[in-house]
Amino acid sequence: MALQNGNTKKKLDVVVVGGGLVGSLEAIFLAKRGHRVSLYEYREDLRTTPHVRGRSINLALSVRGRKALKGVGVEDHMVNEHGIPMRARMIHRPDGTTYSIPYDARTNQCIYSVGRNYLNNILLKESENYDNVKKYFNHKLVKSNLRNGSLTFIKTDTNETVDVTADLIIGADGAFSAVRKEMMKQPLFDFSQQYIEHGYLELCIPASEEGGFQMPPNYLHIWPRGTFMMIALPNQDCSWTVTLFMPFKNFKEIDTDEKLMIFFQKYFPDSIPLIGEKKLIEDFFGGSPSPLVAVKCRPYNVVDKALIIGDAAHAVVPFYGQGMNAGFEDCYILDELFQKHHDNVADILQEFSDSRWKDAFAISDLAMYNYIEMRDLVTRPSYRLRKAVDDFLFWLLPDFWVPLYNSVTFTTMPYSQCVKNRQWQNKILVIAIMSIILLGLFSYFYIR
Repeated sequence: MALQNGNTKKKLDVVVVGGGLVGSLEAIFLAKRGHRVSLYEYREDLRTTPHVRGRSINLALSVRGRKALKGVGVEDHMVNEHGIPMRARMIHRPDGTTYSIPYDARTNQCIYSVGRNYLNNILLKESENYDNVKKYFNHKLVKSNLRNGSLTFIKTDTNETVDVTADLIIGADGAFSAVRKEMMKQPLFDFSQQYIEHGYLELCIPASEEGGFQMPPNYLHIWPRGTFMMIALPNQDCSWTVTLFMPFKNFKEIDTDEKLMIFFQKYFPDSIPLIGEKKLIEDFFGGSPSPLVAVKCRPYNVVDKALIIGDAAHAVVPFYGQGMNAGFEDCYILDELFQKHHDNVADILQEFSDSRWKDAFAISDLAMYNYIEMRDLVTRPSYRLRKAVDDFLFWLLPDFWVPLYNSVTFTTMPYSQCVKNRQWQNKILVIAIMSIILLGLFSYFYIR
């Protein structure tokens, strides 16, 4: 028992399902508040397991994620000791020439390339500083009764069954969440998922023979090609994680070494000497393209007993670099609600569920749109003109005009408000353009 705000409050027994990025962060936030946390993860302890091909090995960390990491004391390490700053997009034309588009020309803010496994490792290691956190790996959730707080796991290494009860269950078990699957049986639970027709395949640009970067490191490199694109993020060992996003039908058409080389020579010629022809062939045919899914659902809670967060609640496609950041923001918001409602779980879960879905739906839609921007619109003069206008107005009126990308990436403005802000800006620009046209017509006919 602990005495806070004049009330004796019970410390909760909380089960967090999912020991990935969001689950391990949430476990720390709960532990800091004195609750007893049991963290269950289906996979092995990643700290003793090599990287599994198929999941992106590095991610873009921005302000929302940094704020949450600061809340548990690991932001400084991830940003200053590990993260690689990316200050602009570096656009690669088909002829091999490049140009950059800064993310924030006014204040020079940047996003950071961080290693997924490294960050997960840091969070799991940080959780070891709390005696009230217990971790259980190789535990697969096979049965649950969310309303009474009971869960059944199978230990994947021994097939032993483990029954668990909790005051609160938090599902942070990813886009194919077993906790959400149980929630779907509840009345009035809305759920939708969307697979896009594009998949992704990871390649790699190794470090140079001297051990350095083969491309300028402080950029997110993009090869936009209309209906598909390739991107590259820098790694701490001076290699690059290269991701090819393309319709599945295009992947299927490339079924021989010769077709692959013809394809790359046509669309990504400058990448061939960077990757190496032999390595390109090995990496391309050594894996298969993975699907991309977006999930929308609500409500996120079952009474005062269960809640889903992160990808379990709102998986998004990766094109805004906000999947991890939105999940981390969930943890921070939840912690603020614990403070606001003095650990009253019913009020906490209800407010989170009632408010967060609007922002989750908004970033999901923005991420879908940003794929079109990254692979196609970014090369168009109209895009560059609009960005120039946004940047100028942001420089002139920084408290009045915040561009969409800046508001999403470099502020904690609710995602839904970012969208409303953009809609308002669009209206202002339309009115301004129409006014200029009318003034021009008036001047023309008046002078005549």
